[in-house]
This record gives sequence, structure tokens and C-alpha cells, in this order.
Amino acid sequence: MALLTTRKLEAFYGDFQALFGIDFEIERGEIVAVIGANGAGKSTFLKTVCGLLKASREAVSFDDEPIGGLQPGRIVQRGIAMVPEGRRLFPSLSVEENLLMGAYAKRSGPWNLEAVYDLFPILKEKRSDPSSALSGGQQQMVAIGRALMSNPRLLICDEISLGLAPIVVKEIYNALPRVCAGGLTVIVVEQDVGMAQLVSSRLYCMQEGRVTLSGPSGDLTREQISQAYFGV
Repeated sequence: MALLTTRKLEAFYGDFQALFGIDFEIERGEIVAVIGANGAGKSTFLKTVCGLLKASREAVSFDDEPIGGLQPGRIVQRGIAMVPEGRRLFPSLSVEENLLMGAYAKRSGPWNLEAVYDLFPILKEKRSDPSSALSGGQQQMVAIGRALMSNPRLLICDEISLGLAPIVVKEIYNALPRVCAGGLTVIVVEQDVGMAQLVSSRLYCMQEGRVTLSGPSGDLTREQISQAYFGV
């Protein structure tokens, strides 16, 4: 059964239409990847799901309840958390203080400080350091941990490998099976097509605000993906 669905989802920046009739669904416990070039509409799609951009009420459903256009705080309380592109940590706060910011929704569940430190041991070592003193990969771990601290049912990861060294990307994605072990559902937005196919069960490709391809990740060929990705 689908946990999140969108039907004919549209989004606008003022008079500019950025999304055109997006149909999407993800089942409980599934990992789905969304790929596309810069400007394809991936981040806009995520922002609309999370309430940062307006949507019609019925266009987005979570756990069979319409949530389109709800305030972001109410969407977090329902169990959706996003790891934003660029991490967006509070530079003046310590690692631990940044993590605790994710717990404001006070949802019950398995994720707390010790669980995050068990997932990313380096963060426990640096828990008193300002987040600005961390490497890019460590900051990304904090951003993921902060989202997990809200004990979401759906975790949305927007370009978590952006700007990171391949070895760091591998380390972060190696943690994903443990994150999902308790049945967590995950949407991963990636520009790295190979990584997106590797970590997901299904894949959506977007171009110019539209879905141009979808299907099981392992069944889609590079030729199909290239045509959907570039439109050639």
C-alpha cells in the first residue's frame, strides 16, 4: 500500500509553472530514487510535498490523508522529514544541539541521540564541536541525523552526495540499510544515476517539471534513462 502519493501535482513560483501534473507514489518500506538534471524540478517536487510550496489539498496524500498545502510543521508532525540540499545546519550550534533541533516534533520512535551516534560514531566524538568545524561529509551526517531525530515515517534526502568525495558518499549510503531496517520509507534525489539505481527499488526521472520515465531501477537501461534525462 502506498504511503505517499501525488496526483496531477502542479507547483508555481509566482506566475512561473515549475511542475506539470506529477504522478508519483512510494510504498511503505520502499526506497525510491528521483533523478534529473539541474532545473528538472526535483527539489521543487520535494518542497511541494513538504509544504514549502503551495499545492492543492488533494494533490498530495500521505497515509491516505490529503496533505497538500499544509504548513511544513504540520507535515513534519505527521511523519515526513527532509534532509535538504546544502545541509542547512545552524553554524553557531554544536553538533548535538543541531541534532536536538530535529526532535522538536516530539514524535515517538527508535531515533534518539544514542541511535544517531551509533549510526554515525564520528558525531559522538564531535558532539560538542560547532557544526561549522565539521567536514562536508560530517555535516551531511548531522543533517541526516537531525531528520531522523523527528522519527519520521518518510525520509526525503535531497542531493545528499552533492559536493562530497566518492568515499564519503559511499560511507553515507552504506548507512542507508540500517536507517531503513525498521521499515522507514525513503525518497532519494540524486544526480548520480548509477548510485540512484544501486540504492533504490524504483526510479523516477524528471525533466522540465514532468516525469519522463519511471520503473523498477534494475530494469531501466542506460539508453532509456539517457533519453528521459536529456530528452534526446
